[in-house]
Amino acid sequence: MQTTQTIGFIGIGLMGRPMTLRLLAAGYRVNVWNRSAEKLKTVLEAGAKAPASLAQLVQESDIIMLCLADSPIVEQITKEHILPHGNKNKLLIDLSSTHPEITQQLAALLKETCDMDWVDAPVSGGVAGATAGSLAIMAGGTEANITTAREVLKPLYSQLTHMGKVGSGQVTKICNQMIVSCNVLVIAEMIALAEKSGVDAKQIAPALAGGFADSKPLQIVAPEMANSLFTPVKWRVKTLLKDLTMATDIAKKQNTSTPMSALAAQLLQLHGSKGFLEQDPATLIKLYDESK
Repeated sequence: MQTTQTIGFIGIGLMGRPMTLRLLAAGYRVNVWNRSAEKLKTVLEAGAKAPASLAQLVQESDIIMLCLADSPIVEQITKEHILPHGNKNKLLIDLSSTHPEITQQLAALLKETCDMDWVDAPVSGGVAGATAGSLAIMAGGTEANITTAREVLKPLYSQLTHMGKVGSGQVTKICNQMIVSCNVLVIAEMIALAEKSGVDAKQIAPALAGGFADSKPLQIVAPEMANSLFTPVKWRVKTLLKDLTMATDIAKKQNTSTPMSALAAQLLQLHGSKGFLEQDPATLIKLYDESK
């Protein structure tokens, strides 16, 4: 099937690559760009096109999708490359985890400058979810734009929820990451405690399956920690740290308390300072068991 819309996908990394492959398989024409051009090989072989410049990508695409590392790069790409070439017939969908305030500011600037709309649509589900097309997407924007996003993103998700105005998707993703980060850290300390108490930690995940303590992080991360399986890297410590830093920032501005998330951020910072920022969060077991 060949669709009528052309997608410009910016950011072909751990998540961007499988998402792009699924969009191609669904029949979309996809223009791609990445700072490290060598990462484009797989998607180009699958049928994606690599325009000569970001300007050309924006000009030749109907829907621009961003899947970038952090708020500064989202801001840079938007201001330097999308604003000069956007128009009212295009839509930007930000799949990155971007600070809600930055999201709202950029969306307003895009609308004022070139009458182009913005949907914030951060995702949860990791590389496995992106590969299977089973991501959970939490989206912010107008009803009309969410309807468009719901259709074009269909190859990527099992659930897309409209959370409210622009920026609300990003707040929801931060809430998601607060739960995930605290969960992964307590899984790490739990695995270490079990092992030091003589329990076969490799049996923890199956033993707790279906009970109140069960969760996707438990079933994925606990066996990795128990078996010291830290590669391939499916997500990164720095990603969780970035999102928890945004959580504590928002909490201060909203005059609310997030003590558990603040402690989790400190522990992630400690772990990252030991050289693990680019590593999988399964390595957090090393905070409690240095023999791993």
